[in-house]
Amino acid sequence: MKIATVIARVLLGLIFVFFGSNIFLHFIPMPPLPATLAGDFSKALMQSHYIYVVGLLQVIGGLLLLIGRYVPLGLTLLGPVIVNILLFHILLQPSGLPMAIIVAVLALFLLWRYRTNFAGLVKP
Repeated sequence: MKIATVIARVLLGLIFVFFGSNIFLHFIPMPPLPATLAGDFSKALMQSHYIYVVGLLQVIGGLLLLIGRYVPLGLTLLGPVIVNILLFHILLQPSGLPMAIIVAVLALFLLWRYRTNFAGLVKP
């Protein structure tokens, strides 16, 4: 189980460092935004520069997962981002839903493996 935890942690960390860095460095070309609600939402994130906050959270959270120290903090930073990714793909752009589900499953697995660190949140 330790090996599965390391694999999930590194894989999730790489995903978020890679795609979070792309927000700042633009090494993956962006296709034109579609004239849909998903395109409008993305346009609002970009024009308001809110996307840079999301990218920073992704990079910091991903690095914490890759380093292996403060993994619960990394999961805490990435949690809201993952929820928004899931909701975006469920409600606005279902084509990316399989990848969003994989990311969510990896995060839930890590959350379960580090559940003792979050026990204080659910104790009465």
